[in-house]
Amino acid sequence: MADITVKLPLTNENVEQAYDEIFAPWIKSMGLRDIQINKGKASAVLPQSISLQWANGAICGQAIMAAIDTVVAMAMLTTDKFSKGTASQNTQFLSPAIGEDLLIDVNVLKFGKVIAYAETKVTLVNSGKLVAHATNEFVF
Repeated sequence: MADITVKLPLTNENVEQAYDEIFAPWIKSMGLRDIQINKGKASAVLPQSISLQWANGAICGQAIMAAIDTVVAMAMLTTDKFSKGTASQNTQFLSPAIGEDLLIDVNVLKFGKVIAYAETKVTLVNSGKLVAHATNEFVF
């Protein structure tokens, strides 16, 4: 297990270090990019990649859910304490993720003492079409 040296809260200045230190190699292989951080908010782009696509060219739901969970985890780290992880994630898929990169946009709705709640919207980068919506619960 690697040492985690990144200091919280997560900011745009230290997000790349945190991403490299905290997340599993297979998560990083999805290629999340253009990560932006603000207190209680995080966003990133999940690029179209043949390794994430179904035969029809759409990014598969498993990859979208993993990307959502990853970006939510980053939003949760905009406080001064490390999260213990995901308690629940409820995702609705509304349209195929085909032909464009995806914008994963997270807004933390409430930071409690031991639980935090977030809402995530996944849209096509160019058209803005809503692909998925998720609610997320994290434990501290």
